[in-house]
Amino acid sequence: MKKLSLLVKTLVIVLGISNAHAQTADEVVDKYIETIGGKQKLEAVTSTKMELVANYQGMEIPVEVSNSKDGKMLVKINLMGKEMTQVAFDGTSGWSTNMMTMKAEKMPSEEIENMKNTAAKDFPDPFLNYKQKGYTAEYIGKETKEGTECHKLKLTKLPKTVNGEKLQDVTFYYFDTENNVIVMTESEMQEGQMKGQMATAKMSNYQEVDGIYFPFTMNQFGQEMTVKKITLNAAIDPKALEFKAE
Repeated sequence: MKKLSLLVKTLVIVLGISNAHAQTADEVVDKYIETIGGKQKLEAVTSTKMELVANYQGMEIPVEVSNSKDGKMLVKINLMGKEMTQVAFDGTSGWSTNMMTMKAEKMPSEEIENMKNTAAKDFPDPFLNYKQKGYTAEYIGKETKEGTECHKLKLTKLPKTVNGEKLQDVTFYYFDTENNVIVMTESEMQEGQMKGQMATAKMSNYQEVDGIYFPFTMNQFGQEMTVKKITLNAAIDPKALEFKAE
């Protein structure tokens, strides 16, 4: 009887220790934020300008992506020597270039509202102060991706509107358990020809820029992108965001 009692006590102690050390979403997020530079440095960033090269069907296409703390976004590409604006968003309105007609077109109202909900909140990282943004993070468990053991987290943002319907905005993030950085994301496509399919993005080759670490190699839909340079706190030219009506 004493042996049984001792066994029960031992199990209680072991289970107590196990529960005390159970992984939580906040533990993963906190380690990640600290690893890539820390909360203080991330909060001090006002804008990022990323110059990269996208490999598309054997062609190298220069791309420039700028984001700011107040939700502004500018994406420019250089196609066969011709520079064009792919996305221009000033925080309240936006436009893009129709790749078929090569003419500037204003963004649909749904797209603008969705960008208002995420552009500023996701800068410079969606996990920075995520609870204050109204986001929720759930720890799913450990999973191995391409030979790398990862912590899997489910991040739910504010609902977005697709064809007049409010839908959950959910992305699954995979954090390398050894290095504490994001190596992959998965999200379900909610519209278009790929509706219902999972969109996967991969990140690697993290490098330091002014004390903050960014992935310099990315792959989405099988298209590899290599970052050449990242500049922090450079203002986005307001003229570049103006609608270029012909």
